[in-house]
Amino acid sequence: MNASPKIARARDQAVDIVASACPHDCPSTCALEVERLSPTRIGRVRGAADNDYTAGVICAKVARYAERVHHADRLTRPLLRTGPKGSGQFAEIGWAEALDRVADAFVAAEQRHGAEAVWPYYYAGTMGLVQRDGIHRLTHAKKYSRFFGTICVNLAYAGWLAGTGALRGPDPREIGRSDLVVIWGTNAVNTQINVMTHATRARKERGAKIVCIDPYRNGTAEAADIHLMPRPGTDGALACAVMHVLFRDGHADWEYLERYTDRPRDLEARVAAQTPAWAEAITGIPAAEIEAFARLVGTTKRAYFRLGYGFSRSRNGAVNMHAASCIAAVTGAYQYEGGGAFHSNGGIFTMDKTLIEGLDLRDLTVRDLDQSRIGQILTGDAAALKGGPPVTAMLIQNTNPYVVAPELGLVHQGFARDDLFVCVHEQFMTETAKMADVVLPATMFLEHDDIYRGGGNQYVHFGPKVIEAPGEARENHYVICELARRLGVAELHPGFGMTPRELADQCLRSGGYPGAEDLIAARWHDAQPDFRRAHFLDGFNWPDKRFRFFPDWKTQGPDWEGMPEGPTHWESIEAPTDACPFRLVTAPARTFLNSTFTETPGSLAREKRPTVMVHPDDAAAQGIATGDLVRLGNRRGSVALHAQLFDGMRRGVLIAEGIWPNGAHVEGVGINLLIGSDPAKPNGGAAFHDTAVWLRRA
Repeated sequence: MNASPKIARARDQAVDIVASACPHDCPSTCALEVERLSPTRIGRVRGAADNDYTAGVICAKVARYAERVHHADRLTRPLLRTGPKGSGQFAEIGWAEALDRVADAFVAAEQRHGAEAVWPYYYAGTMGLVQRDGIHRLTHAKKYSRFFGTICVNLAYAGWLAGTGALRGPDPREIGRSDLVVIWGTNAVNTQINVMTHATRARKERGAKIVCIDPYRNGTAEAADIHLMPRPGTDGALACAVMHVLFRDGHADWEYLERYTDRPRDLEARVAAQTPAWAEAITGIPAAEIEAFARLVGTTKRAYFRLGYGFSRSRNGAVNMHAASCIAAVTGAYQYEGGGAFHSNGGIFTMDKTLIEGLDLRDLTVRDLDQSRIGQILTGDAAALKGGPPVTAMLIQNTNPYVVAPELGLVHQGFARDDLFVCVHEQFMTETAKMADVVLPATMFLEHDDIYRGGGNQYVHFGPKVIEAPGEARENHYVICELARRLGVAELHPGFGMTPRELADQCLRSGGYPGAEDLIAARWHDAQPDFRRAHFLDGFNWPDKRFRFFPDWKTQGPDWEGMPEGPTHWESIEAPTDACPFRLVTAPARTFLNSTFTETPGSLAREKRPTVMVHPDDAAAQGIATGDLVRLGNRRGSVALHAQLFDGMRRGVLIAEGIWPNGAHVEGVGINLLIGSDPAKPNGGAAFHDTAVWLRRA
């Protein structure tokens, strides 16, 4: 039974320990215990030891959260720009004036070009359902341009759903009861530490092997027993070669295949020519390593495939994810505890978010604009604008597109437009905020109420307000409701008149979960489906209940034409050329989270400066040494970084960890200048690890 959630004086009689949950864009959604030192100050943040997924372990950056909350550079007053865009010249104003100015600008944009000229823009700076998603309620009430989120999950979700039909899988806690844990497409040490908690427990208690599949020797690969290192974007070839061996050597579970999958004989025939030697030529992984891995998979019933969001970062990511997910179906691993494949539990939660998002006001005839194509949208590309009016006014919450969006050259041009009004609601003066006309100070997660649900686990959490916000910082919900009132739509929807806790309570109860107060008392709620449902033992989520080896891609998105029928290596990546012979991967840093934590001293001390990892043989060919300034470029522009020689990837691959502020780079522009924003099949998404570049000494 959980300990009392009410503020307990547990470890230290002078310190309140308050239960919360991590709000950041990480599948772990850790259960937290926060030291409250005073009504305005926190101390240490720990993982809840009695939550069996978090298990007392959280990442170092969140453990140091007091650095962010009490940072001297927190925004605390509304600001009005007084100098040129990007100058950082602002004057303090009151909240009433700031909101009046924003509302007036939105009205002016609507009067000139129609409501679709206003584009509320957000993302996952917080994963709280109330504070993150309430912006949709204003969008729908005013019929502003809708927001199509494409920067993270689209391709991985499509590839997973193409086979299973449902966004769920074996209980993630079963990793600890597995005999083989395959961590594929995620650097869990950097991005979801709890996967490693359970994997290492399986190794310690059961002698399990941990396999990491990733294009470079990162922290997860260092911690694994086996590291398979494919070239970026070649995971599908590896998966097909593994299945080739499974069929060839009698490791396919034909009883399971005939009962639970579609066309297994056709799959066997399809992969018959996709040998380890064939895959070696594509992936760079020696055929002997592929053979050994396939034998390990085939002879280990309790094999758990933890498939990550790295699949979303390549133009062929949906096909690669689907191919990787097929392996557990070939072996029948789903039949066993600690076996099967898992990507996300996002589909298990049953909450109705109508009140939060204003879904009953949604008009699907209003255009939706692609988040990743913000550069084209703000520079007037007719296709990106879907033939509609220009965007001339924006409200931005929970994201920093001037740094994190692809094709930064276009993004920067767009934000520089004199006719574009921008309001940014932020915690720090980010580079996006510097381009705004009005900047509003935002709360952090310990300064407001919200609810959270896991992606990499099964828990629902309530995160209560723990401390008072500094100065005049206000929550997202306040801004949305105050703008609705000024814009004359507050009476259109009851959500504008409710508190965050009231909205959370209704949302929870709509899904059959404990209400807000009960959830606070319980600290968390376990929503994990039973074993049979989680392991698809009553069938997969298709009418015939069978896993799809040969998916109908049009069920996953409108841009499906030309996608391959079944598992294979699909040559849709930005392939190297004579002009751009290197493949660039912009991987997550350990102590940054996108552009969050780039301001905290602990994170900056570890990450030091923007660098690019270069294979020593590639460096020698151009006379490059560690610490040298080098230039990477392609048709989108060029970026200067310091070189770090590293032999932990294949020749022709470059690794740049972390999304640093543009200003941290030598020439004032960040790595995403080089990243394309073209939508990937079948449902859009920018491919951040799928970039061809040239490299030379600066």
